[in-house]
Amino acid sequence: MNGKIVRIGSSSAAWGDTTLAARQLVEKGKLDYLVGDYLAEVTMALLARARVKAPEGGFVPDWLASVKPVLTDIKRQGIRLVTNSGGMNPGACRDAFLVAAAEAGLDFKVAVVTGDDLSGQAAEIACAAPAEMFSGAPLPERFASVNAYLGATPIAQALSDGADVVITGRVVDSAMVLGPLIHEFGWQVEDYDRLAAGSLAGHVIECGAQATGGLFTDWEEVAGGWHDMGFPIVECAADGSFVVTKPAETGGLVSVGTVAEQIVYEIGDPRAYRLPDVTCDFSEVRLEQLDVDRVLVRNAKGRAPGSDYKVCGTYLDGFRLMTTYMIAGWRAADKGRRTADALIRRTGAIMAARGFSPYREVSVECIGAEDTYGAARRDFEAREVIVKIGLRHDDPKALEIFAREFAHPGVAMAQGLTGVLHGRPKPTPVLRVHSFLWPKARVPVEIEVDGEARRATIADGGASNDLPPDAPPPAPLRGARTVTVPLRALAWGRSGDKGNHANIGIIARRSEFYPYLCEQVTAERVGGFFAHYLEGEVRRYLLPGFNALNFLLEDVLGGGGTASLRYDPQAKTYAQMLLDLPVEVPAAWLEPRGPLSGWQP
Repeated sequence: MNGKIVRIGSSSAAWGDTTLAARQLVEKGKLDYLVGDYLAEVTMALLARARVKAPEGGFVPDWLASVKPVLTDIKRQGIRLVTNSGGMNPGACRDAFLVAAAEAGLDFKVAVVTGDDLSGQAAEIACAAPAEMFSGAPLPERFASVNAYLGATPIAQALSDGADVVITGRVVDSAMVLGPLIHEFGWQVEDYDRLAAGSLAGHVIECGAQATGGLFTDWEEVAGGWHDMGFPIVECAADGSFVVTKPAETGGLVSVGTVAEQIVYEIGDPRAYRLPDVTCDFSEVRLEQLDVDRVLVRNAKGRAPGSDYKVCGTYLDGFRLMTTYMIAGWRAADKGRRTADALIRRTGAIMAARGFSPYREVSVECIGAEDTYGAARRDFEAREVIVKIGLRHDDPKALEIFAREFAHPGVAMAQGLTGVLHGRPKPTPVLRVHSFLWPKARVPVEIEVDGEARRATIADGGASNDLPPDAPPPAPLRGARTVTVPLRALAWGRSGDKGNHANIGIIARRSEFYPYLCEQVTAERVGGFFAHYLEGEVRRYLLPGFNALNFLLEDVLGGGGTASLRYDPQAKTYAQMLLDLPVEVPAAWLEPRGPLSGWQP
């Protein structure tokens, strides 16, 4: 990595992340850019509702709360800011920022990127009636929010216009890093390998401390620094290679394992990670530990992007109610399930007597009795469990019947029930996601700086659907004798959600383990492990560049994070559960000089 280096830090993974990261990165990071990611599908619907209630609302206030205390340092160091915290009202976010800057006696040139909000095209979209791109579901009658995922180009153009701060609505998360890199290095619209590399840099740091040891499988290596987690910095070169690091003397860990886990997080097919500016191929990415807390990432490849934006619409689909309580003692899980069943039957009868239809969906899980593991649960008797009850109905008044009755088991059913800490549960709207493609040419993206707006120049794209060939999996070497170990002895894992789909990445700890993972951790075995939830197919993808597998489990989350009644609606636990999968390895690996010597179950 010779020549010019651009240092970009990420201070937020989502709305609700710590507001302390910006200060850490500004004071210790020696940054050129500070980016902040705050948006998710359901966030847009919530912000749309906030804007209806108040014209000055509709943006995420946390970004301003995080940068306001260090605005003087940001100005002095010449750090430029990029954030999607504008949400459904980037203009109001800009105005609030300018007020804060003026109070500090500072002057910033602020650009706003708009055009993602397609609510003004509702009639046109309804006429086209695009089906949901994953499930094929028909277009809903009305959206709560409908936003295109914009790319990096308008951010780069705003920076070229001299903006110190760029505030956007909905953009792909990685665009907030790619935009500055396009601007700094002069990358062109057909520099696909570099655009893919810059997108990968953005993908690695878009979730904040997840790249610096947060959520790492080997959590014990990081736990001592959790109280002061270091946030990620990428040092980017003109050729697209970059080093992942963090501020000195902060908690966390930057290793091949932590970076690899973040790369596989929620990417689907690694050969076709489709973004507005480029179609990425991460399958041959190489990782190298250069030094303590310094990992080099290189060899991302890219192809032309498509001519459409992905659009995320959210819509109301009834109401849900969730509640939990603890129950303890002999056969706690059985008591908990019987209590939940009786309460559901009781309230169902009251609902019927008052003319309500039955519950649309019911979910009962005993957390502590391993209900979420399905057939893979262990055979043991839990002495305390958390009973979760989730209910769905079209009418919130029906769910209010349950809310009034839910305390009844505490005095009329099994002993040992406690932990009802939050009073009566309240029905909340169910927001479902409807994703579809919409032509870029029909999305007018604008950049506004100092009160003057201009149309952003967006390349049409037009990628083919051809995929690069998938390398055949390597065959393991066969020995005379094998032993069984859990998958976690051989691999790290990370999982997350893609709407109603789950994504599980599995990374070999050592290159010699990879052939055994390819042979034994198959789509069929993963599907069998999650058979109690799985309604669709399981697809497996290979990433031989850093010895990883990626699994996409279709229709496995009960509707996904905005609609599911599950305790884990976003597949956050799936990788850690799968790491219990038994795998056969050569017995010699556990001998004193073997790669698993000293391994502890």
